[in-house]
This record gives sequence, C-alpha cells and structure tokens, in this order.
Amino acid sequence: MFSTDDTIVAIATPHGRGGIGVVRISGPAALPIALDLTGRADLEPRHATLARVGQGALHDQAIVTYFPAPASYTGDEVVEISAHGSPVLLRAIVHDCMQAGARMAEPGEFTLRSYLHGRRDLVQAEAVGDLIDAVTPLQVRAAFDQMDGTLTREIGVIEEALFDMSARLEASLDFHDEGYHFVDPERLAGELVEVTARISAVLRHAERGRLVREGARVAILGRPNAGKSTLFNALAGVDRAIVTDIPGTTRDLVTELIDIEGVPITLVDTAGLRDGPTDAVEGQGMARARAAASAADLVIVVLDQAHPLHAEDRAVLDDTAVRRRLLVASKSDLGEAWGPGELGFDVLRVSAPSGAGLDALRLALVSALSNDQPGRDTPAITNLRHIGLLEQACEALGRAERAAASRSPEEFVAADVSEARGALEEITGKRTADDTLQAIFSRFCIGK
Repeated sequence: MFSTDDTIVAIATPHGRGGIGVVRISGPAALPIALDLTGRADLEPRHATLARVGQGALHDQAIVTYFPAPASYTGDEVVEISAHGSPVLLRAIVHDCMQAGARMAEPGEFTLRSYLHGRRDLVQAEAVGDLIDAVTPLQVRAAFDQMDGTLTREIGVIEEALFDMSARLEASLDFHDEGYHFVDPERLAGELVEVTARISAVLRHAERGRLVREGARVAILGRPNAGKSTLFNALAGVDRAIVTDIPGTTRDLVTELIDIEGVPITLVDTAGLRDGPTDAVEGQGMARARAAASAADLVIVVLDQAHPLHAEDRAVLDDTAVRRRLLVASKSDLGEAWGPGELGFDVLRVSAPSGAGLDALRLALVSALSNDQPGRDTPAITNLRHIGLLEQACEALGRAERAAASRSPEEFVAADVSEARGALEEITGKRTADDTLQAIFSRFCIGK
C-alpha cells in the first residue's frame, strides 16, 4: 500500500450519474497513459485541454488537465480527466487506463501519497476525509481549519519547546562526568508546567470538537400525549412523526438527522411510557423507547405543563435521574398546571406550535452535549486519535515535571519528555506506525 512507484487510477467523483465525472491518474506513468488515451503528443501543464478520450468502442469529449510533480495533489505526476458523468463512460476510461499500465487505487491512496510526499502532514490528510464526510457548515469549517494547519502549528510550537528541553537534558547526560550541567531542575519543572498548560488549553475544547465531528444521539422521552412528537417535528423542521390526541400513537422509533448550531444530531422520537401498555405492539414500542434512551448521548424528558404532573411523569423522571438530560415543559402556551418548583430541577418552557422556547432548547442541547464548553467557529481538535495522543503527552509531561521538581535523575525526566514528543509526532505523522496509516486511510473513499 505504501509504494509510490506505480501509477494508480480511480473515479474521483461520487457514484451515480451527473453532469461531470472525474477520473484521476497519479504516478510516474500518468502523463504517458493520458497521452495514449487522448492520442495527443503532449499536454500543457495546468492547462485544461479538450480532447477525445477512449481507446475502445466508447469515446467521449473530455477536459484533460496535467499537473506535473511535485506541485500536484499527491506530489506525483497527476492527470485529471473531466468527462460526462455517465458511470459507463467513467468505468470505460478507468479500464483503458488500467489496460495502459495503471492499477486501481486503494481507498484514500491519493491522499496517502500526498502525505508520503510531504504535501500535507497527517492532521491535514485526515482533515480531507473529515471534509468529505461533513454534513454541517461547522463541520466544514472545522475540517478546513485543520487542513489550513491551525492544529499543526500549535503542536509545532509545543514540539519546539520540548525539543529544546530534550537537547539540554541530553547534553547534561552526555557531559555528566565532566561536571557540566545544562539543566536547572527548578526552572525545567516550571517550563514543563507551561507546556502542559498549553496542551491542556487545546484539550479543553476537545469535547465540543468531538461533538462537531461525530455528532450525537438525542432521545425524546415522556408519557403518552406529553407533546414528544410535536416537539420532535418542531426541532426537525418536518412533519415526520404522527401527532394526534390519541394516546399511544407513536409505536416505533422515528429518527431524523438535524443540524443544531453546526452539530449533527440524530433526534429520536419514542413511544410514550406508561404503567400498562394496551397491547403487545405498544409494549414493544415502550421497550424500544427505553433501549433508545440507554443508547442516547442525551435524553429530553417532555412534561405536559398544561395538565397536572402524573405518576407516569414521575416514573420517567426517576428512570432518567442518572442520565444526562434536559427537562422540557411542553404546551406552555396552554396554561401552567404546575411550576418548576414542584420538580426541584431546571425546566425549559417550550411551545412547539408557536416556536416559543425552541431556540433556548437548541442552545441548551449543544451546551449539555459539549459539557458547557463555549462555542468556537473553528474547533482546534476534533479527532479522537489526536485527543488520545495529546492526553498521553500530558501524562508524560506531568511525570517529567514531578521528577524534575523532586530532583530525580535526569534520565527519568528525559525519558518522559521523549515519550511526550513521540505522542505529538504521531499526531502529525512524523512518527507513525504503518498499521496506523493503514487504518486511517482505509476509511477514505476510493478516488480520494
């Protein structure tokens, strides 16, 4: 997978019909293969050329663009053929390229080559995959932020400080017998605290960053006719769930992917929970509702404020007491049969038909899911791999600081600083195992 000596080809646009489809060729034989397909003697670099493409029975008029190495997406010789978006034509072009000496690209192999050739580091390469998968504007901005190198630059500053420490520690160890000391333990301990604090500042936004990248699952619970489905439809912006005055209308789970403050949230409407189901179908729906609550990142408990609290409301509150949740008083426009003081918990008053309180609920949802971290337009860290490695670096530096403060042998401090540097280098790809790269790029689509 890691050889860049051969030439690869793949369709770089999504499957299906479209106005344009792009076939990308990358490798040392990319230009000769393109010339063979087009019958041309040469292609002007970075110049869109209209050419007849195809060697068999299928031909097309396409725009062919040649990008010489190393100033291309992959760092290899690259040719992109923009043809009509017929899957039959695009597959025929790929077949002709393979007949001429190319092989089918593996998932993510174009971006992997760009990393191997130094066109981008591993953080930026992973951000390409995040950008492709983005479904909200905030996810797009977060991916572009990392592609632009914001996290890479911050890690670079931290790495530079640790490199300076390592150099001084190694010098002290090398010249220990000669009586030279390049490290003052007290000063070094202070420097380690500063670097650890800098990493911790990045990690403080990790939960919201993870939420932006991966999204969350939110289940709406409550007794029958509490207003769950009406609230679900209001948040989703479409009439997905059936709303009637008949208790037990919702029997199965209804889901909708929505965008709240840039965070992708899978919203789940559930069957009403009550003491005794009227039939086996409703009983199955209630079982699924409880299962959905167990799997959710957050639960919205809906309580009908227009009617007195019922024993079934209390049962739902008891069942969700240990879960992360928001309490919503629905139908607030129809009067108040009870007040928040009767519960002893904070309650959000909402009228789904009028929209009153919905904006406050949306903000509360994101705040609860991100542990009340303040929002950022471009979260610095969104990747679980990065988060784990930064936490590993923090732990190593904590040990190093304690060793320096207690004036332990410099070998111990140097080993911990080296471990922290290794974790940071693994983030950017300066030091990354082949199996890690395999796992990262195998998640990409073919053609990217």
